[in-house]
Amino acid sequence: MIGILGGMGTRAGLDFCNKLAKLNVGKTDQNYPVFILYNKSNIPKRPENLNRYNYVLKSLVKGCNLLKKNKCKFIVMPCNTAHHWHKDLQKKIKIPIISMPKEVYLHTKKTCKKNSKIGILCTEATLKTKVYSKYFDKEFNLISPSQSLQIKSVNKAIRLVKTGKVKEAEKAIKPAVNHLIKLNCKKIILGCTELPIAIFAYKSFQKIKKSKTFIDPNLLLANVSMRRYKKTN
Repeated sequence: MIGILGGMGTRAGLDFCNKLAKLNVGKTDQNYPVFILYNKSNIPKRPENLNRYNYVLKSLVKGCNLLKKNKCKFIVMPCNTAHHWHKDLQKKIKIPIISMPKEVYLHTKKTCKKNSKIGILCTEATLKTKVYSKYFDKEFNLISPSQSLQIKSVNKAIRLVKTGKVKEAEKAIKPAVNHLIKLNCKKIILGCTELPIAIFAYKSFQKIKKSKTFIDPNLLLANVSMRRYKKTN
C-alpha cells in the first residue's frame, strides 16, 4: 500500500492521487492501486518556518507515523519544499520515503546531456534550501528566474492555485516560463506541486506525459510509486 503525506497543499496531494489513478487505469475497481492519502493540511507552512526546523519536522514525523501504522510499504510527499526535511525524516521513519528531487535528478540525468541548462520554477524556500541544487549542481546548470519574476510570476501563480484561481495562475506563470525558454533551458522543472496544476489544468493527460519542455515532479513521483507498488504486491 502506498502512503501519501498530503496537505502541502491539498490540491497538490489530490493532483498526485489523480495521476496515480490515470497511470493505472483498470477495468474494475480492484485494478487500481491501494493507497492512503493523509491530507495533513495542519502541517506548519514550510517556507515561513525554515528557522523552526524541528517544529515542522515533528509534524511531518506524526504524519508519516500514521501512514506507517496503517501498513503502508513506503511513503511519498507531494511537496517539493518539504524535502528540505527528508533526510532527518527518513532517519525517524523506518519505511522508505521516496525523495522526489532525487527522482527528478535521476530522470533528468537519463534524458539530458551533462552541463545542460535546466530551468526550475519553485518556491523561494525550495531555492534557498537547495532542495534541487544539491542534486543538480554537479551535473547541470540549474537556472531560476530573476527575483522580480519570482515574485510577480512564480510566487503569484503558486498563491493563485492554492486559492483555486487556476486560470489566473496559468496566465501568471507564463512570463517566468518564457524567460527560461529564452535562456535556452533544455527542460523546466515544475518544482512546486501547484505549478503543474497551473500549466496543465486545461490540457489532456497525454500531453502532460509527452511534454518535451516540462518535468512534472508529481507525475514522475506517481510513476516511480507505481513501479515500487507493483514490486511490493
